[in-house]
Amino acid sequence: MAKTLGAKNVLVNVHYLADTVRGFLERAVFKNWVQAVYEAELQGTAGALRANYEKLQNTTVLLVHADNYCDCDLENFIRFHHTKRPTNCVITMMVFNTQDPTSCGIVELGSDNVVIGFHEKVDNPPGNIANGAVYLMEPEVLDWVRGRSDVNDFSTQVLPQFVGRIAVWWNTGIHVDIGSIEALRKLQVLPISETSLFDTNDDDWTKKFASNPIHQKIQCMTYFDNRDSEN
Repeated sequence: MAKTLGAKNVLVNVHYLADTVRGFLERAVFKNWVQAVYEAELQGTAGALRANYEKLQNTTVLLVHADNYCDCDLENFIRFHHTKRPTNCVITMMVFNTQDPTSCGIVELGSDNVVIGFHEKVDNPPGNIANGAVYLMEPEVLDWVRGRSDVNDFSTQVLPQFVGRIAVWWNTGIHVDIGSIEALRKLQVLPISETSLFDTNDDDWTKKFASNPIHQKIQCMTYFDNRDSEN
């Protein structure tokens, strides 16, 4: 999807199970436009941007945190950033309405739908508009990060510096955390998009993935969970 929308240089920051992720990215579908960048020591989300400044500079950057499942109209998101965001905003943040505000970073919006405050996983947050951890940013943001070696976390150290200059775009599709086995299992029953790399590319990696016994394990666990809920 990103390639059809004009992405020419995609970097995937890898650390844990780096060889496994590289194996996924070495498929033909990613050749010549997706590159794994190995991080020997974790440098944080902002640190990764700074380390790859030379590859990302002077262009609009799409930053995606990979521990979420996001089913969205990416073309509309990009179009909004380029043509509809307020002129003073240098970041567009993807947001969604959450049913569990205490587990998310919650944002406060002004009357013009520009971010005026953040509340990172606090009790009794003021609303349910959650930060989806997907951003489009202009070169000014990357330049700011580059000049500050003490800044490592994008959400807690970079975003607050641009309050009043962050537009929001609502994802009305599915946006859920998959950072745990429990969360991933919950995703199995959601009506996810039928279009995916797993469905459209019948390569060796896909066949190996489809035959992995983890699928049977998840189905079995889901069966027992459903059975227990009926008793």
